[in-house]
Amino acid sequence: MDGYGAIEVRGARENNLRDVSLDIPKRALTVVTGVSGSGKSSLVFDTVAAESQRLINETYSAFAQNFLPHHGRPDVDSMANLSAAIVVDQARMGANARSTVGTATDAAALLRILYSRAGEPRVWPASALSFNDPAGMCPECEGLGRSTQWDLDALFDTSRSLDEDPIRFPGHGKDSWPWTIIADSGFFDRGKALRDYTDDEWRQLLWGEEVKLRYGKMNLTYQGLLVRMTRSFLTKDPAELQPHVRKAVERTTTSGPCTACGGSRLDQAARECRIDGVSIADCGGMQIDDLLVFVRRVRLPAVQQVLDGLAALLGDLVHIGLGHLSLDRSSASLSGGESQRVRMVRHLGSSLTDITYVFDEPTVGLHAHDVQRLDELLLRLRDKGNTVIVVEHEPATIAIADHVVDMGPGAGTHGGHVVYEGDVAGLRRSGTLTGRHLDRGRPLDRTPRTATGALRIDSARLHNLRDVTVDVPTGVLTGVTGVAGSGKSSLVLGCLPRQHPDVVVVDQKLSCGSSRSNTATWTGILEPVRKAFAKANGVKPALFSANSEGACPECKGLGLIYTDLVHLDTAVSVCERCEGRRFTDEVLSYRLRGKDVSEVLAMTVDEARGFLTEKQVQPVLAALADVGLPYLTLGQPLSTLSGGERQRLKLAVEMTGEATVYVLDEPTTGLHMDDVDRLVGLLHRLVDAGRTVVVVEHDLDVVASADWVIDLGPGAGHDGGRVVFEGPPAALAASGTLTGQHLAAYSGARAA
Repeated sequence: MDGYGAIEVRGARENNLRDVSLDIPKRALTVVTGVSGSGKSSLVFDTVAAESQRLINETYSAFAQNFLPHHGRPDVDSMANLSAAIVVDQARMGANARSTVGTATDAAALLRILYSRAGEPRVWPASALSFNDPAGMCPECEGLGRSTQWDLDALFDTSRSLDEDPIRFPGHGKDSWPWTIIADSGFFDRGKALRDYTDDEWRQLLWGEEVKLRYGKMNLTYQGLLVRMTRSFLTKDPAELQPHVRKAVERTTTSGPCTACGGSRLDQAARECRIDGVSIADCGGMQIDDLLVFVRRVRLPAVQQVLDGLAALLGDLVHIGLGHLSLDRSSASLSGGESQRVRMVRHLGSSLTDITYVFDEPTVGLHAHDVQRLDELLLRLRDKGNTVIVVEHEPATIAIADHVVDMGPGAGTHGGHVVYEGDVAGLRRSGTLTGRHLDRGRPLDRTPRTATGALRIDSARLHNLRDVTVDVPTGVLTGVTGVAGSGKSSLVLGCLPRQHPDVVVVDQKLSCGSSRSNTATWTGILEPVRKAFAKANGVKPALFSANSEGACPECKGLGLIYTDLVHLDTAVSVCERCEGRRFTDEVLSYRLRGKDVSEVLAMTVDEARGFLTEKQVQPVLAALADVGLPYLTLGQPLSTLSGGERQRLKLAVEMTGEATVYVLDEPTTGLHMDDVDRLVGLLHRLVDAGRTVVVVEHDLDVVASADWVIDLGPGAGHDGGRVVFEGPPAALAASGTLTGQHLAAYSGARAA
């Protein structure tokens, strides 16, 4: 890889970076690794990628820049030899109801070209085969594939009259403006129960046409209730609705596939156009691996180039472990890891070269079998003449790197240094945490715990599950394994809690509440701290909240001042009045054991454990340290945490509760190999304390240390959905299943 130069970073100080200087070779695969919180993302995303994107945006006019993301200049002395950077992160692909796997990968466009040229009966323009074009969309559902109807029994109490408040929907109660328009329209007897309405009265109430009416001195427009409510609530993205309204819509409507198009989204002409008896709608509904078989079977010389391009694209999707998806699968329903891999495949087909591609832990959610195939795609991207930078913990991906940058030595204030840079062989000899863990294997425990009972999942048929009945043992640590799409989440995150409601699920979703949410507010630590300050100083607890009475009036408790410069980047500066401490001078004059509230919020979890003696706080702080977050400060905004840090924050809070059965969804996400050891220890301590822990996991460290394993498969999608193994890890390693083969290789089938 010599001779292509390097990206030169000098004096990087973004977040916790400590004057980091290094060279990242171009047209090479560089893996940046290190413990969680060591500064990997600060270096790769907040410095290298951010500066590249900022410089590119500056080439546009000031008007165009106003519509682009604003990237401030990173805190770095200098950078040289940057190329255009494309960040392929784990952000979900959005909630656009018209975006599918097919539209996101261009596979849908290739299919439309194929069918417009070779389908019978012929549909000449490709646009007439698109559900996002009026020429091809189903006129009934307008290309959405689903229809939603109001449930009148849920929406109305028909035993009541208009005067008795019969409409069960927020903002439509008696004396509300919508109710007033109906009640004073003159069309209805206000004292008559709705169940006694004639058919004409119901039509007028629900679907009545616009009528101009006089109301006192005002003019108003009467319109059927469901006409107006459909326009106001059903034509909008649910994410745009207020939470209580969204819940009301869910409660008062029923939804299902469009009866006109069967959920295909297409009009009749598009649905009837076929190749070898298969319509384009049929192609969209197939699993991608089945669609690939069909495309390879088609023999049409006139469109062979299109067929070859489509087969190559579908082959990449299958190769990367997404063969169980279908092209009509909504983009919004994909996990973060699936979204990232879909975007990766799209870039593989790009004609651009000399691009810097930046990936954020692309192996997240992948079985060991799929990791190898993903690594092959990273190398293909490099071999096209691109620079590939990957933030990753997976040993198999580190092993294929041309260059490794290891950050550390610790996390937070204990990190921010480059502890090693060079080739993989040198990393193995380096003595860093990563180097010491790189080639290890965890021996299998031959003396697992004995279950105290079982939670039976009976006749599970959710998604691709094939009438699965299985016992989940209690009193032990159970690992649930299988390739992506085999049915793990459907079984354990879907069916288990439904049949056993007392189970606590710790998934990867964390509601931040607001931009002001931080470690202390989200975990509940702040409340007892505020009360302790109030008691010590004889004042109100509300004073010690930066979101309430104690907030600095200049920055409103944010500690920062944001200045909108219109066409330029928003300027961010520390509030001069409170010097970034967020509180008024009066609040900062109050002390608790010699510290003011801003000083307490600036403490790390480790520091707070030695300072805060309040009984309600200590268990939470201990749990935060247990899950590998001792370096977080109490006032650290949740918006600055990585996905893995957010999940472990939730895990810490859940585990201080009283539940006895916990289900964890891939808790090793974002964890360094050393941090995985700590997590495994925590899980075993929970079991030793009498709890049941069920873990959906790919990490072989966790699988090898489990007492019991339930392996699903044998494949993904319709090739999965079955339990292919139940038993201890040692038996799994000898079973011959896909997971068993990788576990045997990883552990060397050694006894503990």
